[in-house]
Amino acid sequence: MKDDHTGLAVTTKTETALDIAAAVASTIPWIGGPVGSVLSGMSLGRKMSRVREVLMGLAEELSGFKSTVSEEYVRTEEFEELLEQTLKRAAEERSEEKRRIYRDFLIDAISSPGEAYDEQIRFLRTLEELQPDHLRLIRALHQSPSPSPGMMGSPNQTLRRRLPEFDEERIGDLLAQLNDLRLTNLSSLKVMMTGHGAEDLRHSITAYGQRFLRYIMKA
Repeated sequence: MKDDHTGLAVTTKTETALDIAAAVASTIPWIGGPVGSVLSGMSLGRKMSRVREVLMGLAEELSGFKSTVSEEYVRTEEFEELLEQTLKRAAEERSEEKRRIYRDFLIDAISSPGEAYDEQIRFLRTLEELQPDHLRLIRALHQSPSPSPGMMGSPNQTLRRRLPEFDEERIGDLLAQLNDLRLTNLSSLKVMMTGHGAEDLRHSITAYGQRFLRYIMKA
């Protein structure tokens, strides 16, 4: 394939986008239109395989799903913009786990429409900021407490045990970033408390952070 501006490269990319749209439409006909419209306007090159992964996973999960409300929603300009924003981020994302979350986000948006567009965009922006290590820390915070905790302990000791590959500084940095994103609200790691209190850190995940758990805990 030539790499100049003769039009050949663009045509090849367009055909690839249309192939993906056709594959999705063969499973879910009513979403093929928005997918084709978004992909035809994107120049993703080698990153198209990531988009294909997300969309084919979506098609597989929604195979056989029928809803008049969902079909009407995917025809809206709002959904097309949401789809475009999500696929652009997925195309740039190297983490397979995060691409899966983008896929599940779209599945939820389609199967349960009605959430405010601004909130959906906020979710995408936050997810874009997260590293795989952030997701691991959120899981560790959500973990059920040990049935036999010690007499005393600290959140830092609990997290060091649950994440032995992270040192104290790394845990502190990741937690500060999660706090800044309003996903957690745990400010003090070293405070000593009862063993049960130190073990049960689920309360430190905010209501907004709980939404991410819906996707994170599927992995």
